[in-house]
Amino acid sequence: MERTNSGEPDDMEQHARPGTAANATTAAGTPGRAMNTFSPADEEKRRGVRRMKATATGLLLFVALVYVLAKWASHEGAGAWAGYVAAAAEAGMVGALADWFAVTALFRHPLGLPIPHTAIIPTKKDQLGVSLGEFVGENFLSEDVVRQRLRAVGIGSRLGAWLADPEHADRVTAELAAALRGALTVLRDSDVQAVVGEAITRRADAQEIAPGIGKMLEKIVADGGHRRVVDLVVTRAHDWLVFHDEQVMDAVQGGAPGWTPRFVDKKVGERVYRELLRFVTEMRDSPSHPARGALDRFLTDFASDLQSDTDTRARVERLKGEVLGRGEVQDLIASAWTAVRSMIVSAAEDERSELRLRVRASLLSLGARMATEPKLQAKVDGWLEGAAVYVVTTYRKEITSLITDTVAGWDAEHTTKKIEANIGRDLQFIRINGTVVGSLAGLLIYVVSRALGA
Repeated sequence: MERTNSGEPDDMEQHARPGTAANATTAAGTPGRAMNTFSPADEEKRRGVRRMKATATGLLLFVALVYVLAKWASHEGAGAWAGYVAAAAEAGMVGALADWFAVTALFRHPLGLPIPHTAIIPTKKDQLGVSLGEFVGENFLSEDVVRQRLRAVGIGSRLGAWLADPEHADRVTAELAAALRGALTVLRDSDVQAVVGEAITRRADAQEIAPGIGKMLEKIVADGGHRRVVDLVVTRAHDWLVFHDEQVMDAVQGGAPGWTPRFVDKKVGERVYRELLRFVTEMRDSPSHPARGALDRFLTDFASDLQSDTDTRARVERLKGEVLGRGEVQDLIASAWTAVRSMIVSAAEDERSELRLRVRASLLSLGARMATEPKLQAKVDGWLEGAAVYVVTTYRKEITSLITDTVAGWDAEHTTKKIEANIGRDLQFIRINGTVVGSLAGLLIYVVSRALGA
């Protein structure tokens, strides 16, 4: 009886039989592999189950021996006490056998007999997996349960308190820096340059720039912002004329006809130079110079044309296309990305860089706010709840199917033995309790029967 309850020999328990689903599953490396092997902890549990089985069976044999001895003593005229002992031992045997049958029926057919509704776990394994998946889906992956559990945890306030710790903020900053360096290292420069160049070109082609430039120029002129540029230009022009007087006069003389006398060419050159210098000096020193007014009107008209004149806008668009299409511009984009990447990588590696210091300060500030501001906590909790609810409602079927498919991939025999190793020890207490309770119940019934029959 005990040999049947113990199942197959140990060497058969530790290895799936050849040709079974266990071998196929294990060889394939599927999730069933972990279920089809016994860990050291499992082996220790199985030893504990065997000890408890021996204890329960020993107790059954003990009450059987007591019953035999009590019956013998009763026949030998030992007295009324023998009847009480025999009744208790008989009921104890019945209780022990009944509980042995119940416990054994969970894992195998008692005595190898195909009794209906026995060997429940190996025969109903797949159904149990489906039921377990449905139970998890209905009771753990429902929207109300997920929101209730996350709200009870208070992730927002806990995360805030955690981030407010400088040590934790340093750790998160370091991890973010490592992730940023890794991402920039993985990205190929040619890919990024192509994407950035294509994005800039597409954005520039999709949007007309002339009206925007016109509005900006109109505002600059209205605010007088261009006057500083004019002042700078005329000042530099005056200084250049002062230091390059001979070059200016030589240029004027060089453009004179060959038939004019040289002294005339020199006089003309000097006169042109003096007039040019006077004009630039007056324009520099006089804010109300007519030339400045003419420049203001030109810029105002040009700003208006950029916004409303069709021809001007078309010319600007053609110029934009020509500029963007030049190789120098694409090279500039490429060099800009290389410089930006190098700068970011260097900043991410330097613990005292402005980038990492600002990130750390932002994390500390965010953590302090999350730890003290209920509105921010509620907002963070709402984001997390929404994300979790979306995952469980969208992928509930996939999550539960993971349970059912995994259980379906387990070998029935091996699964039975492994489950028995984990819960069998507690089940053997049922047998022991059945023996003890049965004995007490039998004794009580015998006592009542004798009392009523007296």
